[in-house]
Amino acid sequence: MNTLSLVHAHLRSWIHSGDFVIDATAGNGKDTEFLCGLVGREGKVLAFDIQEQAVENTKKRLEEHGWSEVGEVVLDSHANMGAYAQENSVDCIVFNLGWLPGGDHTVFTHADSTIAAIEAGLKLLRKDGVMCVSIYYGGASGYEERDALLEYVRTIDPAQYTVLVTQFANRAGDPPIPVFIHKAT
Repeated sequence: MNTLSLVHAHLRSWIHSGDFVIDATAGNGKDTEFLCGLVGREGKVLAFDIQEQAVENTKKRLEEHGWSEVGEVVLDSHANMGAYAQENSVDCIVFNLGWLPGGDHTVFTHADSTIAAIEAGLKLLRKDGVMCVSIYYGGASGYEERDALLEYVRTIDPAQYTVLVTQFANRAGDPPIPVFIHKAT
């Protein structure tokens, strides 16, 4: 089991046909495609990335797999997601932090914009909605982002949200940290 399989297992239990989901970090489009499969033809996936390469990769992947009518890819920061959806309208939001796989490793997520995106996303979530933030860290600033995010999620209002931080205790190196946030009903 790895972070991806753990997160995907949870997403399969939370996301249903017809749901509205946000992929806050489109990357190469693998998660965007996966999410489209979960929401089906009646649902909607809105994906964000700040890199043109990531947006093009994701659009191409959606077209190749027949999901271009379900998934929309936006060249913008995930911190601005509130401008693209109404409060209390999103069923699930997914983040994979770090850099674009196969891309420029000098371009990566930062704590300030990620925290702003999480705060925006918490407002967008419907009651009983979920957010999954996979913290990939290491390298140039990943430790700073990890530390800031782990400190931040501890401040999220426990009366409105449940936050679960998971760790792979017996993995060497810098294994990703999946964080699950559930909005109360």
